[in-house]
Amino acid sequence: MSMMSIRAATPRDREAIRLVEEHAFGQQAEAGLVDALVTGGDAVVELVAEEDGQVVGHILFSRLYVQNGGKRFAAVALAPLAVEPSFHGTGIGGALIREAHIRLKEAGETLAVVLGDPTYYGRFGYTHGRAAKFDSEYQGEALQALAWGDGPDTGRLVYASAFTALAA
Repeated sequence: MSMMSIRAATPRDREAIRLVEEHAFGQQAEAGLVDALVTGGDAVVELVAEEDGQVVGHILFSRLYVQNGGKRFAAVALAPLAVEPSFHGTGIGGALIREAHIRLKEAGETLAVVLGDPTYYGRFGYTHGRAAKFDSEYQGEALQALAWGDGPDTGRLVYASAFTALAA
């Protein structure tokens, strides 16, 4: 029986990560987003899941800011999360989220935001109610947030510039 392991991504994982992203999403946009976030220095936590030495899952949390009046608070954005299609339903995505959350809390992060399926991300504590008061071009039911401690609950979400390029 093989064992899945989770570890921090390294530079030598770049091509394997690109393939996982392309396979999971069926396009290159998310892989390009990952490359731009990492190259731009915006990655906060980036993990891979390995099965028998092969990268089969990937998660990236990048720096996000909440602009509230003259103040700016650091937060993180979960995007993207990808698992090789042949491994869907095996718990790899959830394991990546849980491990990343542990590392983010240990690093002192207080707020994470995701744009995704409320049913899926709700299992990990993300809610639209927590994100509803944020001003964002992505505002809607899929915009969800999770707070550890005293994170901001209002203001404008300012994503890394790589997200703007993705939307263009």
